[in-house]
Amino acid sequence: MLRNKEFVRFAVLYIVLSAIFITVGFFVSPINGVLLAALSAVLGSAFFIFTKARYKSISRISEQIDLVLHGADRFELSGFDEGELSILHNDITKMTMRIREQNDVLVRDKEYLADLLADIAHQLRTPLTSANLILSFLAKNENEQERQKFVRELEELLIRMDWLITSLLKLSRLDAGVVAFQSELIAVGDIVASACRPLLIPMELRNIQIKTDILQDIKIQGDIGWLSEAVQNILKNCMESIGEDGTIEISCNDNNLYTELTIHDSGRGFEDEDIPHLFDRFYRGKSDNATGYGIGLSLSRMIISRQGGTITAKNHHDGGAVFAVRFVK
Repeated sequence: MLRNKEFVRFAVLYIVLSAIFITVGFFVSPINGVLLAALSAVLGSAFFIFTKARYKSISRISEQIDLVLHGADRFELSGFDEGELSILHNDITKMTMRIREQNDVLVRDKEYLADLLADIAHQLRTPLTSANLILSFLAKNENEQERQKFVRELEELLIRMDWLITSLLKLSRLDAGVVAFQSELIAVGDIVASACRPLLIPMELRNIQIKTDILQDIKIQGDIGWLSEAVQNILKNCMESIGEDGTIEISCNDNNLYTELTIHDSGRGFEDEDIPHLFDRFYRGKSDNATGYGIGLSLSRMIISRQGGTITAKNHHDGGAVFAVRFVK
């Protein structure tokens, strides 16, 4: 307590005033002087005891705060009656809980970042390893036809790596919340046409037919560039599932509650155990024949959900997979 300058100043002032009043009391009469001296001693002692108790409580709070700052999980103090210290204790408890929650979020974010970097490294390592093998074959092989084949494989690997890196950058931007989506009234047919355009030649080479049944007057609110990318990733997943000689059917249902875009492919469909995880990042399925990096559907869901929509996937009763993208009005 004596380190507190305010307390020392108050104690000195109290002693000086008490001495003055006691001296005046003795001048009036000895009894008054004795009574004033006794009253001064009682009041001074009471104030000292009360102040010491307050400092002890404050010291307990300070110790608990120090423990929390050094990693303690809880802020525990009891025995406070209603008053200033009780209010202070409650406020510090709330502050401590908020700090602990924020710290837990930071820890989870750190773990997520570490896992994400590990997944990215794994995703990039596979095509890089294949590219290195192809380069070594090119250096040793003098057959022109085989060298051309290796070059084409290398070009395809580089294209896939470029797509992977671009998709990862888009995911990171969406995670960071730095993407500003445009909000305009756009025709669903225009979204589908924009998504299909880059895939028409690969579909033709694989003999995959695409059938659309979308009225031109059906419109939704959103960003056509990002929504086209989301639909395109779904179409790529359908193409991988079909392989060759198949069909992709795209239709749209519009009512007073929502607008729903449905994409149905004639592929092999999903394994039952894969359906709950289809939109998880880097999930590639349990099948040994699973291809891709497990990014496309995750990116599609993030793009759609950030613009107020939902996406689901299941096996169609006629075979193949069906994706449903729904926007509530």
